[in-house]
Amino acid sequence: MEKEILACISDKNIRFLHSGQIAKYIFPVEREEAHEKKISHLITRFFVISITPDKKILYLVQKRGKNKKDFPEYFTDSASGHVVYKRNLTLRGIEEEAKRELEEEFGIPPIAIDKLLFYDLNVEENKNSTEIAYVFLGLVKNNVQLKPNPNELQISESRFYTQSELTKLLQNEKTIEYTNTIWKKLFNTDLVAKFGINNNKTKLTGSKRNIALFIGRFQPLHHGHIYVLNKIFKGYKKIKIGIGSSQLSKTKTDPFTSEERVSFIKSALKVRNINPDRFEIFAIPDIFNANKWVDHVISIVGDFDTIYSNSDWIRQLFQNKGFIVGEKLEIFKKKYNATNVRKLISKGNKNWTVLVPKEVVNLIKGYDGIQRIKTLYEKGD
Repeated sequence: MEKEILACISDKNIRFLHSGQIAKYIFPVEREEAHEKKISHLITRFFVISITPDKKILYLVQKRGKNKKDFPEYFTDSASGHVVYKRNLTLRGIEEEAKRELEEEFGIPPIAIDKLLFYDLNVEENKNSTEIAYVFLGLVKNNVQLKPNPNELQISESRFYTQSELTKLLQNEKTIEYTNTIWKKLFNTDLVAKFGINNNKTKLTGSKRNIALFIGRFQPLHHGHIYVLNKIFKGYKKIKIGIGSSQLSKTKTDPFTSEERVSFIKSALKVRNINPDRFEIFAIPDIFNANKWVDHVISIVGDFDTIYSNSDWIRQLFQNKGFIVGEKLEIFKKKYNATNVRKLISKGNKNWTVLVPKEVVNLIKGYDGIQRIKTLYEKGD
């Protein structure tokens, strides 16, 4: 049997998951070793509902099998499991893990999932180790056929429940506390609205195209950023540019200060004859709290009509709050990305200079950024 390699993370870096930085901080460890040494690792929790034609909500709950090592015969979420380690793991990759678990445990194929939403990021402590749970909500097709896996759960009691049935179950049966809490929260959530069923309302009017918000880290700014900004300028009167993780600097993944990144943006837009009245730059420090981050951003940047970002994490968080999210605007993604630029600089490969505007190249050299990056890569994280 092939060993399961988990996506693990050191405790000091768990906070960075709240800002969507996954691939930078995870590392692979075999499952048994991770549990034995109590190494923190990522898991998924999937809470699935179905809505009948008359808008009645049904909740899919599983009862764990009696042979399970942890919480045998306890009622819990719809499906859960470890996140398998992959290089360049993203939120989309973790969503695929959640879908895989649902299919393995209930036989529900991904095609039967109408919508999947990121819901929360929880740190769960148990006797084996710390598990960081990516919690998702799923809406599956009405009358989807269930094929419970007898190796994973108890077949007869793993099924869809009405709210009244589930309320009694949570009160009278053995349940896992943190999943119990989430089910109760969902009872008080307008799930029909959350999944956007027969609801075309958004917080912002789709016809308004005055102000766009574009968030990036600009470590450093490159031609990919310029491509996105030019596209947005064609459709909007003004762009509010948010510098993410603004408080971080002089690390391997965030070598430049907030002030240096501001100078990158201003110099590049000046060379391209963009009127300063058409953009405004904001420093957005991380607060390491996914649930509060969107409100944190809005408290800094104020009103806007559309949010643009190529980060799946940022896009999902704003979508969850009902904001209009613009299309992804990418060009040669593997080439024009800051990680690639930093790696080329660290290796002394001068090809990085064609990926970055000339004026930004000069600023990086003036800040002694080349040597800074080389030193940071030599030190490692």
